[in-house]
Amino acid sequence: MTLQQWFARRPVVNAGGRRVILFPDTFNNRLHTDVGVACVQAIEAAGWQVVMPMGHICCGRPLYDYGFLDIAERYLQRVIGRLRSEIRAGTPIVGMEPSCLAVFKDELPKLLPNDDDADRLVRNSYHFAQFFTQFDVEAPKVAGARALLWGHCHQRATGGVDADQQVLQQMGIGVQPVSGGCCGLAGSWGFEQGKYQLSLECGEQALLPAIRKNRDALVVANGFSCQTQISDSGSANALHLGQVMAMANASADIGSAVPRVGPRRTRAPAPPGWRFRRRHWAPPR
Repeated sequence: MTLQQWFARRPVVNAGGRRVILFPDTFNNRLHTDVGVACVQAIEAAGWQVVMPMGHICCGRPLYDYGFLDIAERYLQRVIGRLRSEIRAGTPIVGMEPSCLAVFKDELPKLLPNDDDADRLVRNSYHFAQFFTQFDVEAPKVAGARALLWGHCHQRATGGVDADQQVLQQMGIGVQPVSGGCCGLAGSWGFEQGKYQLSLECGEQALLPAIRKNRDALVVANGFSCQTQISDSGSANALHLGQVMAMANASADIGSAVPRVGPRRTRAPAPPGWRFRRRHWAPPR
C-alpha cells in the first residue's frame, strides 16, 4: 500500500484546522511509507490538517541527473497545476524528502522564472523541520535521548539543518551534528557500475565513523539516499525527523529505541552495458 492509498482511506483529522500540504514524494510514497505515515502523524499531533495530493505527482528529480530538462519542466508545470489553488491560498507545502523539496527551492525558479505561481511555491515550501520552526509548531517532549544529526547535501544547499537541530533540542534530545563530506550514495550514483567502493569511501570520511563511535545515539537523517547508505553499510538504521517525533508522541522515553546495527548489505550495481533511455532503463540491443 502506498502512502497516498493509506492516507485516502483515513478519516479527515483536525478538520477545520489550519491546512498544510505534505508532498508525497516517490521515495516516501512507495518505498518508505513508514516515514510518510510518521510525518503525517507528527504534523496532525500538533493540530494541523494534513492535505495530500493524490495520483501521480513528482518533482522530477532524477531527470536533472540525465539532462532531461524539457521533461523536468513539464513535471513542474504539472505540480503547479495540481496545487494551484492551495498555492494561491498560501497553504504551506512541506517536503519529507530533501532532494525533492530542493527542486522547488532551486531548480523550479530557474526553469520557470516568469511564473507567478512558481514563485509563490518557492516562497511557501519548507523542509520538514523548517515547517515546525517557521510556524512555531510545538514538538513533543522526550527524556534521555541522544541523536546524531546528518544533513542531506540538497538540504544543506537549500536551508541547512539548523531547523532540525532546533526541533530536536526543543524535544529535549541531545544533538550532535555530523558534518563533513557526503554520505556517498548521491542519489543513484553509488549504485552505478564501478562506484560502490568509492561511494563507501565517501561515507567513511565523516558520517559512518561518527555512527560507529556513538552506538547509543539515534541517527537522524532525512534523506532517502543517506538512509540507504547508512543502512547498507551496516552502521545503523537511520530515522527521519518525522519518525522521531511520532515515536515521542507515543512515548516520552525513546532513549531505548535506538535502531540496532545490522550486517553490511551487498549492493547490486546495474549490469555492465546498461544505459538510461528517455523512458526506462534497458539493456543494449
